[in-house]
Amino acid sequence: MKQLIAFDLDGTLAESKQPIGEEMAGLLARLLDVAKVAVISGGDWPQFEIQVVARLPGAADLARLFIMPTTGTKLYRFQDGSWRQIYADSFDAAERDRIMRALDEAATQAGLVETQTWGEKIEDRGTQITFSGLGQQAPLAAKAAWDPDFTKRKRLQALLRAMLPGLSINTGGSTSIDITRSGVDKAYAMRKLSEHSGVPADAMLFLGDAIYPGGNDEPVRAAGFDTIAVRDVRETGNVVRAIIGCLSA
Repeated sequence: MKQLIAFDLDGTLAESKQPIGEEMAGLLARLLDVAKVAVISGGDWPQFEIQVVARLPGAADLARLFIMPTTGTKLYRFQDGSWRQIYADSFDAAERDRIMRALDEAATQAGLVETQTWGEKIEDRGTQITFSGLGQQAPLAAKAAWDPDFTKRKRLQALLRAMLPGLSINTGGSTSIDITRSGVDKAYAMRKLSEHSGVPADAMLFLGDAIYPGGNDEPVRAAGFDTIAVRDVRETGNVVRAIIGCLSA
């Protein structure tokens, strides 16, 4: 019997950078009645507040919810009436400066200097530094059209891996590259989740829309965790309804 259900965020629970819908918010609240729930993504805590936390019904059992920003290098829990950071594996100043310089140089070499962008292209999230090809606030249509076959990001990823040995350089979302310490991916997040929740790995289930070779959810499956690949938010909703039915029986 599964005790904890973990989710990717963008493309799984919500459209990219968009709040979860009312129906999904209700489903997550119902799921929290029968299991612990975690959300894992490359975004930082403020994005989770907007996309997930603020959308949940008032009756949702937040004490059973685990929020894991920046690919699990941070954990937030609802304790004593407020959200608290449990840990954060942050870069130091020297690491941060080295990454920023490499990103500038690699983006120029890769020809990814766009004439139109929306918001910051490089965001320091403390434990993760993220490059977004069109900026953090780019509209969905522009993001979907920018790099559908991953060619641009793979070119940038190869340059960054040569410049930043010892760090993890992974694709994330539809336009982004996430840089973290070595070994950080969503499998790392799931292991941290097991440690902090007390739920064994075989009692956990992960849902994501990028469980395929090269996808940023694939490390979870490759590490041996049980996973369900979903195509989109609608399919996630259908799977969550089935899980609620099974765990309620």
